[in-house]
Amino acid sequence: MQIDIKTSGVKPIRNTYAYVEKRFGDKVASRYQEASYDIQEEINFHYRPLWQPEHEIFDTDRTVIKMKDWYALKDPRQLYYGTYTQTRARQQEVLESNFNFVEKNQVLNTISPDLLNKAESLLIPLRHYEWGANMNNSFITGYAYGATLTNATMFATMDRLGSAQYLTRIGLLLDGNQGDSLERAKQAWMDALEWQPLRQSIENMLVLKDWYELFIAQNLVFDGYLYPLVKYLVDRELVAHGASAISLLTAFMNEWFEETQPWVNSVVKTTSLESEENREQIMAWIEKWQIQVRTAVISLLHIMQCDESDLEYIESIFEKRLNKIGLAAKESAV
Repeated sequence: MQIDIKTSGVKPIRNTYAYVEKRFGDKVASRYQEASYDIQEEINFHYRPLWQPEHEIFDTDRTVIKMKDWYALKDPRQLYYGTYTQTRARQQEVLESNFNFVEKNQVLNTISPDLLNKAESLLIPLRHYEWGANMNNSFITGYAYGATLTNATMFATMDRLGSAQYLTRIGLLLDGNQGDSLERAKQAWMDALEWQPLRQSIENMLVLKDWYELFIAQNLVFDGYLYPLVKYLVDRELVAHGASAISLLTAFMNEWFEETQPWVNSVVKTTSLESEENREQIMAWIEKWQIQVRTAVISLLHIMQCDESDLEYIESIFEKRLNKIGLAAKESAV
């Protein structure tokens, strides 16, 4: 008896879903395309929201920005749920290893109390900033239009919660898991003069109605100043003087900012290129929120007993970023 083994190919009936084929053609689509494009609810709404009857539940008029195709605001990282969770899981493994190393080897005991106090004063109150950023990106996710954008802002929403939790863990490491550092940080956020400009700005963002202005304020302007500032201060004021463990514990926040910059830049650049009206509006928002963030940066510099001239360095970083996006930087007046 002879058995012949043969292979046969099965041609798929279709290459992708009809809604993806309509946009990209009859070809095999990526998982990102299938999970992101043309899935925004557009018809068959039962009623307008009772709290905003002038809008549909999902409405392009919730911002003054106008786009012919909101799906042009894509994520260059091409993250969808699968790739996002895999990426963050790998990062969490690394950071868990960092925390375990610092705790197991009692690395913080080798750092002077003065440096540890500086680390606590700068970092732990920022958990409230991250929580505010979490709520702001949640608002954008709820009211923005187009899943290519709202998927990414939902990922950012959860990332900011994760950053707040990591900062909380740093505080617990600093105070021996007693929670005293968290209480001091909350008190500083609520009452300390140095933290009030940042707190006031976050609260101003929480009541914004235009979600795109909120995107500019939180994800471009404030993050664009504060993340480079904190990294700069940690490296110069802490790590350079022997507190290298702090760099290990804040690794995720630095990596996250480097990863998300291209996404924020892409969204803003694409929107500004759509029309001159969009560009002028974005520049007006940037200028508006730069005034507030400069005051907040100067206050944070005072916490670390640094000179206000350091603001110029942070400004130069942001100006280079605006130039990269294609937006002319405004003259700063400090």
